[in-house]
Amino acid sequence: MTDTLPTLRLRRGEERRLRSGHLWIYSNEVDTERTPLKGLPAGVEVVIEDHRGKPLGRAYANPQSLICARLFSRDPQQGLSGSLLKKRIADAISFRERLFPEQCYRAVFGEADGLPGLVIDRYRDLFVLQSGTAGMEAVQDRVADILVAQHGARAVVARNESSIRELEGLEAYTRALHGELPDEVSLSENGVQYSAPLAGGQKTGWFFDHRAARRQLMPLARGARVLDVFAYCGAWGVLAATQGATEVTCLDSSAAALDYVHRNAEANGVGDRVQSLHADAFAGMKELAAAGEKFDIVVLDPPAFIKRRKDAKNGLAGYHAINELAVRLVAPGGILVSASCSMHLPAAQLLDVVRASARHIDRFAQVFAQAGQAEDHPVHPAIPETAYLKSWFARILPSL
Repeated sequence: MTDTLPTLRLRRGEERRLRSGHLWIYSNEVDTERTPLKGLPAGVEVVIEDHRGKPLGRAYANPQSLICARLFSRDPQQGLSGSLLKKRIADAISFRERLFPEQCYRAVFGEADGLPGLVIDRYRDLFVLQSGTAGMEAVQDRVADILVAQHGARAVVARNESSIRELEGLEAYTRALHGELPDEVSLSENGVQYSAPLAGGQKTGWFFDHRAARRQLMPLARGARVLDVFAYCGAWGVLAATQGATEVTCLDSSAAALDYVHRNAEANGVGDRVQSLHADAFAGMKELAAAGEKFDIVVLDPPAFIKRRKDAKNGLAGYHAINELAVRLVAPGGILVSASCSMHLPAAQLLDVVRASARHIDRFAQVFAQAGQAEDHPVHPAIPETAYLKSWFARILPSL
C-alpha cells in the first residue's frame, strides 16, 4: 500500500515535466519542508505527489544524487517487483529479437525501456548489465535471476564501473552475478564476427550503439583506403575490410585494443588488409598528415569530449581540432564520418564543427547522410538525454 511508503511531494508547478512524460525528479523540485529527502535510504521506493498531495506515480529515490528520484510507474500502487521487472525485460528483449536474431544487442536501455538506471547488453547467452543507480543496484540480483530463468542466460555479469555511480554513492566493481566471469565477449554485428575484452575493456565490452551508422558505411567501403580513428577493437575498420576496402589503418592508444583489431581481422579473413597504428589519436593523425598520407574514408568515433555541461567549451574545441585533422587526411572527394557520443553536443552543433573544420582549410564538406543510435537504443521522447549519439557522413571536396 502507498501509505506505508515514504512520499516526495513536489513544489508547485514542478509536476509539469513528469506529466509530459519525463521520469526524473531533481532535488530542488521537492518540497523538502513537507517531505524531507534527508534520511531516506539510497534506492528506497517512494510515492511522488504533486504540490496538492495527488499521487503521480512510484519511483525509487536517492538523496545523495541531484536526480533524487526516478519514476518507474505511473501507478502509485505498483512496486519495482519481480513481475514488473520480468514484464519490462521481456518486452524489451522481444522487440530486439525481431531486429537482431543473432542475439547480440542492447537488451535494455534504461529509461527508454521503462527501467531507469538499468542497461543490459546481450552476447547470445551472456548478459552484461550496468546498474547506474542505487534503485537498480537493489534489484540487480532479481534481474539476473530473470535473465537466467526466462532468457537462457549462461552467465550474467555486473559491469558496474560507470562514473555515474559515484554520484549515487555506489562503489565500482565487476563481478559475475550468475555463472563465470569471462575474459571477453564474442558477437556478430552487421554480419561480421568480433571479440572484445570484458573485465579489462570499455563499458560492457562493446558499443552496439553505432551499429546503424556502421551499416551505412558498408556500401562505401569497396576499393577504399580507410582510416579508423579511436578504433578500439576495429568495429568500423574490420567491417570496412570485409566490405572490400583495399587497406585499413586502425588508430588507437590502447595496445590491447589493437591486438583485438588484428584478431578480429584474422577471424573474418581480412588480416592482410588491416594494419594498426598505436598512438594517441591527435599525435597519430598529425604523424600521418606529416607523412603526406591520404585516405578515401576517415572515421572519427571518439569518446565523449563533453561529459558534463561545464566541459562544453573545452570539449567543443577538441571536436574542432580533431575534425580539422581528419579533414586534412581525407583525399579529394573522399569521405569523413564524424561521430559524437557527447549528450551535451547536439547533432546540429557537430554538423557545424564539420562545416567549420572543412572551411578552415579551404575545403567544402558536402553532407550526404546522417545516423543516430541503432534500433536497440530507442529514444524516450520526453528525455532528450536518451538521444545522445550522432554521426555525419560528408564528402570532402575542394572549395567551391
